[in-house]
Amino acid sequence: QVQLVESGGGAVQAGGSLRLSCAASGSPGSTKYIGWFRQGPGKEREGVAALFTGGNSTYYADSVKGRFTISRDSAEGTVYLQMNSLRPEDTAIYYCAASTRWVPLSAAQYKYWGQGTQVTVSS
Repeated sequence: QVQLVESGGGAVQAGGSLRLSCAASGSPGSTKYIGWFRQGPGKEREGVAALFTGGNSTYYADSVKGRFTISRDSAEGTVYLQMNSLRPEDTAIYYCAASTRWVPLSAAQYKYWGQGTQVTVSS
């Protein structure tokens, strides 16, 4: 019923940029809130950014604030994560997820998850 597919990952040098995409299909109510999460090797799953698709509310982890921007192409139903000034510590598998309520960076509240896309930042 709901499918999320991430794309746009890759390898980049520190200071570079990537834009991740999350193609969301399903009822709008099921994807009302979209979050980006990441998990690096040996690290806990970390909330990165979240977006309320019915408005302009966004939320960012302190570690990415000012560097990452979450946005939505309403015409296509795609949510993006623009990642600038990338650091090696940003290396992780990035996942998008959908929730029906606004608990921005709480992974347990997100019901639907994509398969992930790898981001590797080298120094």
